[in-house]
Amino acid sequence: MWEEFVDHIENLQSPVFWDEAVVSLGFSLIAAIIIYFTYQIFYGSKHIGAGVHRTFILGGPSITALFLAIQTSIPLSLGLLGALSFVRFRTPVKDPAEIGFLLLLIATSVLSATDNYLLAIILFVIVFIALSFQWFSQNRFSLFGRGNLMISVEQSAFDGLEPQLTAFLNQRLRGLKLQTLSVMDDRVSLHYQYRQQSNLNWATFTTELSQIDGQAKIEVFVG
Repeated sequence: MWEEFVDHIENLQSPVFWDEAVVSLGFSLIAAIIIYFTYQIFYGSKHIGAGVHRTFILGGPSITALFLAIQTSIPLSLGLLGALSFVRFRTPVKDPAEIGFLLLLIATSVLSATDNYLLAIILFVIVFIALSFQWFSQNRFSLFGRGNLMISVEQSAFDGLEPQLTAFLNQRLRGLKLQTLSVMDDRVSLHYQYRQQSNLNWATFTTELSQIDGQAKIEVFVG
């Protein structure tokens, strides 16, 4: 029974051999699963995307099958291009990282359809190294991260408070830079940027900041 089925498959008129198609689709499926879990590891906890990763497992083999079908027929590829010209996808892309993962999915699917498996593996290695470096730099090196601090002070007390405030902030925060200064409703608003540091106790910081001048009302916003 199985031999008859295999013979029937082999006798089908198709420019793509069934064994090559199975290998290409299988490799594309494995690649899509790897991309799905890579997305979950590096970006799944942030919850800032539109959920496009849910299409990875189905999208990978589908794109591979599509390219397997059109790579042997120029009229079919031109017809597909014309058919897709009026199809618009309305799924929003909320995070630029999603575009990178979609391009990775498309690239590995096309490489699977063209039997460039070694190139796909090299691409995975490079992407994993890049994502690991990005994650490590964001979570271990505060030099690459910038924090925002906004301080609001009464305008009448700002002139006498400004030297003490600047000295206190430079002592507590690294790489401090004043970005903007604005005056509204008799209050001076200062926007600073600083290098992120994990050992900073914000409760102690705000308490000491409010004690610089007991009479001035200081408001602090950290981002």
